[in-house]
Amino acid sequence: MKFETRAIHVGQEPDEQTGAVMPPIYATSTFAQIRPGETRGYDYTRSGNPNFTRLGQTLASLEGGGHATVFGNGMAAITAVLSTLSSGDLVLAEENVYGCTFRIFAQVFEKFGLRVRYVDFADPGQYGTIAEERPALVWLESPTNPMLKILDIAAISAEAEKVGVPVLVDNTFASPCFQRPLELGATLSLSSTTKYVNGHSDCLGGVVVTNDPAWQDKMIFAQKAVGLNPSPFDTWLVQRGVKTLSLRMNQHHANALAIAERFEACAAVKWVRHPFLASHPHVEVAKKQMSGGSGIVTLELDADLEATTAFVSGLEIFALAESLGGIESLIDHPASMTHASIPRPEREKVGIYDGLVRLSVGIEHVEDLIADLDQALRGAGLSGIA
Repeated sequence: MKFETRAIHVGQEPDEQTGAVMPPIYATSTFAQIRPGETRGYDYTRSGNPNFTRLGQTLASLEGGGHATVFGNGMAAITAVLSTLSSGDLVLAEENVYGCTFRIFAQVFEKFGLRVRYVDFADPGQYGTIAEERPALVWLESPTNPMLKILDIAAISAEAEKVGVPVLVDNTFASPCFQRPLELGATLSLSSTTKYVNGHSDCLGGVVVTNDPAWQDKMIFAQKAVGLNPSPFDTWLVQRGVKTLSLRMNQHHANALAIAERFEACAAVKWVRHPFLASHPHVEVAKKQMSGGSGIVTLELDADLEATTAFVSGLEIFALAESLGGIESLIDHPASMTHASIPRPEREKVGIYDGLVRLSVGIEHVEDLIADLDQALRGAGLSGIA
């Protein structure tokens, strides 16, 4: 079956008992046992629930993996992976990671002895660091948040495989619709399903997908032992949302690319990035490993903090909000919002200055979105784009 068909049918067969075409929400904390220790497959929702099973089957299929474990949110998925590591272990991480990933490394797991070294994995000259350091895990994002760097997942995974190092890719920005890290050689594909996979900004979720049974066992254990499970209702919402993933992603991509092209001609913008924009420094890698560029546009205004704040606060269709990947358009000021937990020197080292803004472009009519951006730019005393 093709991707679009699997998104609707795998893990979403009609309910066996009633024939309900839309499987129900199993809103229960516990399950009756036949005899002590003899269950019908479930005993307690923290350890598993039919809604978890169904969504895991769907997402494993879409990511091209054999196993998927669902979690309460993206950070729960990250916690599950990090909980498998030991004091003294080293994580070799892409330097431009999500702000909350940086925070959990620095403020939670490093105090337990986990070591993290940041590397510019967009530079092939840095691949040798994997063999030199022999880390417990290589941690990638591609596209990165918010700079939209594109990392060559296949090349990095090949280098890691030579020395037996597992590779994790945070696939949140691309979604399995446009990129499947396991097919490129990664060991683990992690996503915040809150974002594009659900696509409606109405629930939280996370997932880790793998082909490695040992890693799957670790994820199941973490889900239960650390209490990282989602709610049945949230998994049902993600299951509903993922059915339209392909339709939504194609529109996100088309709108975002059109807006990025308009911004390239704007005098108020120093630079603009979208993975499929011809001027993107990694566009060839993006088109090699992605089938679409997704819906994020990042740009830096040629403006001070006051004018930048006026712009992001003056939009009418774009909501000033954290998160991304919903059908509605959002705008984010990373330095003061999503990446505020990263110290300024570290932020600016990877290019996150006060003039940087990140657009999560929705599926509204693109001309309405362009008009909204234009009026907000002009209202902030900057050149427009219309």
